[in-house]
Amino acid sequence: MSIVMKFGGTSVADASAFENVAGIVGERIESRPVVVVSALSGMTDALIRSYELAQAGETDRALASLLALFERHESIADALLDGDAAKQFIINLRLAEKEISELLGLVQADSSSLRDELLSFGERLSSALMTAVLRQQGVEATNVDARECILTDNQHGAASPIFGETFNRTRAVLEPILESRQVPVLGGFIAATSSGVTTTLGRGGSDYTAALIGAALNADEIQIWTDVTGVLTADPRVVPQAQTVERMSYGEAAELAYFGAKVLHPKTIQPAIEGDIPVRICNSNAPDARGTLVCAQTETSARTLKAIAHKKGVTTVQITSARMLGAYGFLRALFEVFERHRTVIDVVTTSEVSVSLSLDDDTALSAILEDLRVLGTVGVEKGRAIICVVGEGLRGTPGIAARVFSTISDINVTLISQGASSINFTFAIEEDRALEAVRRLHHEFFERERIEMLAAAGEETEWAADLHR
Repeated sequence: MSIVMKFGGTSVADASAFENVAGIVGERIESRPVVVVSALSGMTDALIRSYELAQAGETDRALASLLALFERHESIADALLDGDAAKQFIINLRLAEKEISELLGLVQADSSSLRDELLSFGERLSSALMTAVLRQQGVEATNVDARECILTDNQHGAASPIFGETFNRTRAVLEPILESRQVPVLGGFIAATSSGVTTTLGRGGSDYTAALIGAALNADEIQIWTDVTGVLTADPRVVPQAQTVERMSYGEAAELAYFGAKVLHPKTIQPAIEGDIPVRICNSNAPDARGTLVCAQTETSARTLKAIAHKKGVTTVQITSARMLGAYGFLRALFEVFERHRTVIDVVTTSEVSVSLSLDDDTALSAILEDLRVLGTVGVEKGRAIICVVGEGLRGTPGIAARVFSTISDINVTLISQGASSINFTFAIEEDRALEAVRRLHHEFFERERIEMLAAAGEETEWAADLHR
């Protein structure tokens, strides 16, 4: 048994961040950690920009755009590694620069496999550097190429893992390292096909890597280390008073992730659910804080709700047709339109003669609308936001919807979904009222309830009294 510790880009941003991560791992050495790291913050975006420049025929500019990132890696090595270790990493860095330069020279109009190969260097460099820093700090660490463990199909840019083979390979590679009391260090996000061609798991894929490795090893816990202390009751940029949720179910976390919460990547949930492995969200800047534990079972919160998520930039579409009434096959024809155009639907509500739905990505909207008009009359509303309130307490607590809508009674609601999941209540409003609505709902369901609980216990603070007034 072991723990899997994934550190995101902000946790490996500079020399002090690397040193901090090495300390966190060193303190948990008895838990037999496996470390998964993202690329340095900004590295993946820079590699994408360089690829686009190379596509446009500007190969020299493409390589030049990466020089500052190479220098960041070098400066971290200079700051944290002794002479020989630093020298060896710089040699490997120069080799990587040469390979990247050669790849950029090969890029053509559509080189998706080369793009994945290029993007893989972010995690390959960060994992090599993290391994060296851990060794410098006295931790016996071994750098492992994640492409030896994670096997996928050939859908470049967002490949799907082949689970059985991935689990077998992961165990074969990592278990001997763990048994020798060493710490394996892998780059997240990257994988390979059965023929050895590099693939990537999509943005946020480092979380997925950690979950896959955790499931393969039957880990005690999968830890996602980021720059916030767990899952919060709302986006702290919108609600500064947002609080950490100590514990939530897989279902609650999945709903929040799907509807806008950025802490936990949605794909992380499934391997954890299937392996019944807890996922803990930790803050690398506050490593002693407990963060949020996501697991199979969780108690119903005294506050009924666990958190509020929101997502802006949403488009809602309404299809009205008298042919729906008493007919079969209409919804299948409707959903086949979105399948043909490879567009994901977020929320769906239906009546006897109409269907309303929301889209996060409206790239193919024009073509979709053309196909939908064959089925009925189509209306479109852009500039919408989806707000989702989540909590196991919704299962058996009456009156939640009434409380929500009375709190935002002056804000027009254009779509409502409740019932598809017993733990979330979702609705759409105008985008420019979204932040106001989130703040009001947070005050109603979290701040006000906290005041009432403190008052009932005779512990109302001056802050609570002021807020109450």
